[in-house]
Amino acid sequence: MGHVLATITTSLDGYIAGPDDRAGSGLGVGGERLHNWVMGGPWSYDKEHEPGNLSGADREFMDSVTAGLGAGICGRGMYDASGAWGGTNPFDGSLVVLTHRTDDAPDPSTGFVFVDGFDAALATARAAAGDGGVAVSGGADTIRQALAAGVVDVLAISTAPVILGEGKRLFDGFDQDVDLEIQAVHTSQWATHVTYRVARQRS
Repeated sequence: MGHVLATITTSLDGYIAGPDDRAGSGLGVGGERLHNWVMGGPWSYDKEHEPGNLSGADREFMDSVTAGLGAGICGRGMYDASGAWGGTNPFDGSLVVLTHRTDDAPDPSTGFVFVDGFDAALATARAAAGDGGVAVSGGADTIRQALAAGVVDVLAISTAPVILGEGKRLFDGFDQDVDLEIQAVHTSQWATHVTYRVARQRS
């Protein structure tokens, strides 16, 4: 069984999205700046953009954390905010969407699988990944559920040089005691990426 990676980007003050993040509004007001590192620099929703134009430390970080992954899990909020990535899973392996609303699941040929409940989503992703790892990504609630379940082996947090002031915080309501060990740090002009091993967790 492969490892479980939880990965997400935050602002310096701990927000994973700006105000008014919802379906059709992406990462909320000003939130697109969090992902400059993914886009290779400043970008906006009203102009043509394509993720993956990484270089330098951003590329080194991405390559290091995605190596060996076979499937992923994301929340319904991330799926909707992205516009379902145009209707086709852009990532390697199946992407399990954690949602209470499974009636509108797309055709499996799109690469998306809708599952209700974190435990069931993890089991589905692990089955799809085989011997590969599973990546748990946004939103914040999905990351918190994975940590609360005690299944995360590696936590990777990218911090953008942005202070949003308000929005959706990564660790709102999370009350568990978790020890982390720093494995690697990658720094670019767009983000500082810290990869941690989850060493110990107490409820």
